[in-house]
Amino acid sequence: MIKGSCLCGAVAFELTPPLRPVYACHCTQCRKTSGYFWAATSIPDEALALIRQNGLRWFQSSETTKRGFCGKCGSSLFWVPEGEGRTVVAAGAIDTPTDLQTKAHVFIADKGNYYEIADGLPQCAGFKGDEDA
Repeated sequence: MIKGSCLCGAVAFELTPPLRPVYACHCTQCRKTSGYFWAATSIPDEALALIRQNGLRWFQSSETTKRGFCGKCGSSLFWVPEGEGRTVVAAGAIDTPTDLQTKAHVFIADKGNYYEIADGLPQCAGFKGDEDA
């Protein structure tokens, strides 16, 4: 079992593996909610158990997605695409060790001009055509 939480502990969760590899998203929304780019994994909804959720708040960030965050400490935790049966989970909110690896940088056309991507990982315009996305 993989455990995770927000900064203050008002939201805690458990994930049942396997998890998708981590993607670093550079879209404008992810940069605004995280302050940089957002590194996240994904899991089927039934593999996510909310252990503590008294701080959990939701923001409808587009017509088809919502973002979960802690209303007490502000930690960005989840991104949920409507109708897909999965939850995208912030890699930084995971507390226990994982074998996850970052697979690629996505939505790089929106990346901030204050940093470079120089880690040698693939850089993609989006998720189209990627079976792990």
